[in-house]
Amino acid sequence: MNTPAKNEPAITVGLRIDVDTFRGTRDGVPGLLGLLKKHDIHATFFFSVGPDNMGRHLWRLLKPAFLIKMLRSNAASLYGWDILLRGTFWPGPMIAKKLSSVITDTEAAGHEVGLHAWDHHRWQMSMHRMSAEEIHRDIELGVAALNKILKNPLRCSAVAGWKANQKVLVEKGQFNFIYNSDCRGESMFRPVIDGVEYAPQIPATLPTYDEIIGHNGITADNYNDYMLSLIKPDQLNILTIHAEVEGIICASMFDAFLQKAKANNIRFVPMIELLPEDISTLSIDSVKTAALPGREGWVCWQASLVP
Repeated sequence: MNTPAKNEPAITVGLRIDVDTFRGTRDGVPGLLGLLKKHDIHATFFFSVGPDNMGRHLWRLLKPAFLIKMLRSNAASLYGWDILLRGTFWPGPMIAKKLSSVITDTEAAGHEVGLHAWDHHRWQMSMHRMSAEEIHRDIELGVAALNKILKNPLRCSAVAGWKANQKVLVEKGQFNFIYNSDCRGESMFRPVIDGVEYAPQIPATLPTYDEIIGHNGITADNYNDYMLSLIKPDQLNILTIHAEVEGIICASMFDAFLQKAKANNIRFVPMIELLPEDISTLSIDSVKTAALPGREGWVCWQASLVP
């Protein structure tokens, strides 16, 4: 990217940090808190709070698409074997119960805290088969776990793996979320389902590390420059990183990314800061499920972008 001219308005990016696992909470989040403090940045952290059963994803290695993704992103190195085996040979630990201090430290540092999942693995693998009652119960468990330890009431959520549909949005409507980030898309919108309006959606707009690394010549050497090239002043920019990746093994790369971003007049903010005071100015839309390059299976999309 070219050096911006003086007095040129900064490009604002909503920084979303997904925390999927026990290790990501224990090791990745404290590292990210230090890094964000160094760069004077605040972000939105979405925490998984129930049992860490992520090791059960190993059975997906039998699927060629998932195996290729694991090899392309060097998942064993990125996530660590303690994550990849968690909940497979021994019971998965309860994240919020054992690591509540990490979550409260995040809130105390001035970051926005939201719900990612109760059981990340279960949601990502089984949400499409869950009844409305099961979906509601998972959300309810997660909300209760976070409200038990946070000083401020929970006000936002983002489903695991962008696995959501209209049924999920309806169930979330029974909670006091100011906004949700359950889909991929291009613009903030007010979802309307069967004539009922639900809390605004702030879609993730930029790809994640595991979606693009190893594709189309993208390597660790040019990853930062490629990601910076996707950030534009005339669009909604929502960057999703993971505590297990940018908070641990890719921490140095993310540090360099933040330095380059600052040099290019890019500022990062919690997602709530992007939501307009008058949400009636947001367009009406809905959600659909469709494939996403770089990911196995389907994700939730802003409906108007899906043919």
